[in-house]
Amino acid sequence: QVQLVESGGGLVQPGGSLRLSCVASGSILNFDAISWYRQAPGKQRDFIATSTDTNFTRYENSVKGRFTILRDNARNTVYLQMNSLKPEDTAVYYCNSLKLGRLGPWGKGTLVTVSS
Repeated sequence: QVQLVESGGGLVQPGGSLRLSCVASGSILNFDAISWYRQAPGKQRDFIATSTDTNFTRYENSVKGRFTILRDNARNTVYLQMNSLKPEDTAVYYCNSLKLGRLGPWGKGTLVTVSS
């Protein structure tokens, strides 16, 4: 089974940027889509962005215009470029795969903290 590992989180000031990486142990073209999610403290895990195998992308409204999901099929990696970060973006960020309507296993995620 292909595993996905998130990295790139950290502490950043409001207005700053971070780029998260989601690296797959196999080809990401095996999946219909790779998506990013986040879970803020005390809240449920929410969808924020997706990239399909046909290069279609979709974003949750609160991140539209600030976050960009990018895929590098040759490196089996999907990135989440996050700009203009806000304190409310603080969360653990996860990536996951989608194939035939089913999500893959969840990884450990990467923590993003936006604070001055």
